[in-house]
Amino acid sequence: MSSGLTESSTTRASTLDDDARVRLKVLHDLVHEASTFAGIYAQIEPQILNVLNAERMTIYQRLKTENDIVSRFKTGSDVKEIRVPLSPSSISGFVALTQQPLFLNDVYDDSALKKLHPNLRFDRSFDERTGFRTRSMIVVPIMINKALLGVLQIINKRNEGAFSEMDGKIAMHIAKIIASKFQEDVSATGAAYTYLVQQGLIGHDKLEQLLDEAAKRRVHPSRLLIDEMHIPTEAIGKSLEMFYQVPYQPYDPAILLPVDLMADVKTAYLKKLLCIPLEGNRKRVTIAIDDPSDHNRILEIQRVLRAENVALRVSLPEDILRFLGETGAGATMDLNAIMGQLEEEAAVVGEEAEDKEGGLDENAAPIIMLVNKIISDAVTMNASDIHIEPGKEKAPTQVRMRVDGNCRQILQIPSTHAGAVLSRIKIMSRLDIAERRKPQDGKCKLKIGNRQIELRVATIPTVNGESAVLRVLAGAGALPMEKLNLSARNFEQIQELTSHPHGIFLVVGPTGSGKTTTLHAILGHLNQPDKKIWTAEDPVEITQPGLQQVQVLPKIGFDFAAAMRAFLRADPDIILIGEMRDRETCHTGVEASLTGHMVLSTLHTNSAPETITRLLDLGLDPLNFADAFLGVLAQRLLRTLCPDCKEQYTPGDEEIRRLMHYYSEELFPELNMPPENIKLCRPNSNPDKKCDKCGNSGYRGRTGIHELLVATPAMKALIARRAPVGELRALALKEGMRTLFQDGIWKILRGQSELTQLLKCTTVE
Repeated sequence: MSSGLTESSTTRASTLDDDARVRLKVLHDLVHEASTFAGIYAQIEPQILNVLNAERMTIYQRLKTENDIVSRFKTGSDVKEIRVPLSPSSISGFVALTQQPLFLNDVYDDSALKKLHPNLRFDRSFDERTGFRTRSMIVVPIMINKALLGVLQIINKRNEGAFSEMDGKIAMHIAKIIASKFQEDVSATGAAYTYLVQQGLIGHDKLEQLLDEAAKRRVHPSRLLIDEMHIPTEAIGKSLEMFYQVPYQPYDPAILLPVDLMADVKTAYLKKLLCIPLEGNRKRVTIAIDDPSDHNRILEIQRVLRAENVALRVSLPEDILRFLGETGAGATMDLNAIMGQLEEEAAVVGEEAEDKEGGLDENAAPIIMLVNKIISDAVTMNASDIHIEPGKEKAPTQVRMRVDGNCRQILQIPSTHAGAVLSRIKIMSRLDIAERRKPQDGKCKLKIGNRQIELRVATIPTVNGESAVLRVLAGAGALPMEKLNLSARNFEQIQELTSHPHGIFLVVGPTGSGKTTTLHAILGHLNQPDKKIWTAEDPVEITQPGLQQVQVLPKIGFDFAAAMRAFLRADPDIILIGEMRDRETCHTGVEASLTGHMVLSTLHTNSAPETITRLLDLGLDPLNFADAFLGVLAQRLLRTLCPDCKEQYTPGDEEIRRLMHYYSEELFPELNMPPENIKLCRPNSNPDKKCDKCGNSGYRGRTGIHELLVATPAMKALIARRAPVGELRALALKEGMRTLFQDGIWKILRGQSELTQLLKCTTVE
């Protein structure tokens, strides 16, 4: 039995006869003239079987999001679909994995199959179920250059004969014809970096020159594409994904590598192989590799990990090394490597650690690296908070991060080291490490890369030990007003209100609702050379050139009210006060606005109308406040759908009626959205469609929903007579205010989110 067939071996065989050449030319023309391969298959199947004098055939197509091949086209209907992984566990899977053709005269000859690979076997269940007897096979990979698109399987020579080498050569010609059409159907490219040329990121000649240079310098081409051509890594990854037809995996600090799989594998060995297991178990493991066509390395990592099947991701070498603990020129350990050091230290500490404080010292290198890495990864993930939560008795301490409003599990710290981690955080925040009985608050500043980061730290004793929450304040510039996602009415009204030379304008909402971001966007609009702007904040989260920004220090008596009084002596045009949290600050703010200054501030209230009654309850004079008041913007943050994987759908009549009812059937026509034309969006519901951008959650980022109450003359009259909140709300709605919920419905209708997320951040009014 011949077990392998290569291009060189068939070239030495006799050339194609005239009949075969003519038939292949007809086949080639039919395939290339067809709009899709599926549309022509029924016509070409009998021609392929006749030219090879074969009984059956199956054409497998590679799944882009899985490491499987699936039967897209086949003779007969005995089985609806055949799916096999790229692995030595099946003949087709082995050909797909090795990308080498097989020429088998007896598929039941187990000894011959084991010579090719110890795990290679023929799945006899199909024959047993159907009564069909498989004897011989030609199995050929369908490829474009080094990229696998599928597998062609030819089954049984008619009249119980044996396939010849000529048949093998014809089969490989057919596979090339199929590959050219598959390439069009799946939008594959002909070379690893063709996509970059198509997108105009690099010229063809320059690319060839760069590839030659990379070969001479023995570096990966991606390194030169990034360093010399300044091409984004995302574009390079997209190009590799389109060529290899496997998903691109960028470096993601949120991915926790499977420690159990890597326990017996040295990091240096993985660096040499340039591949890394990302997730999974011995049954099936997902690995990232820089060249998914290198079946030797894939088989090697599969052997080392003792995994039955592998799923592939293509990654840049730099990202693989980052997963393994390296970053560019400098080396830094990732969380898994640091945890490995902690495990080693735990083995040394052994039974000496009688409690959670009995492990490593807070100044030990692994503890310092672990805390720094947790903070660094939080910044990379755009987390707003880090939660460090002790477990019961000897259970590990959990580390979670709040990203886009939701908490994510990040890692577990062994109980023997949890105390050292808490002590390290206390030292950084200038807290008392010996005090574990009462809550403490502190803050610290550190630099990560080129970014200055501030942490607000709160420690609270629990029955299981101390818990800590770190609020991450990543210093950044102001967001333009155009990016606040305001409705046209709200955008125009805010610009008009804040252009007044004096008055008071408020932004309200709960903690973490984006009030400071909105205020600084407004300040960015007002920040002109002819204006003097003072801000008092706690802390200063966003900085802008041209502003005089002050950090209040309540411990020494320099609070918001004191800052306001100081500002009034410093020739201000515009004053921002971080929060109107007490009577004195409110009174001073109103006085400042009445004496010719624009005052911006925040308050913790649930809605725009409630803000007015809250301020009056603090003792403000209704007449003075009504005179100074310009308007109030209430807001929340609404979780948004991932723009890369969300899917559009046509809602049913009941869903449309519900949205119209929530918005107000009377007001709905103002949106200019005829019900019959409404299209909504929802998270991706296709399990085969994976999205690395959102971690397959379906959501990415948050946007604001707003409620703007404008101080019209009629509204000022109600304020002056201390009208109840219901009256204030009714007038505001009559004058054009739309509630938080209505603004959220508008953004749902624009495909930005969905109703379940809106109900989580506000209520129907």
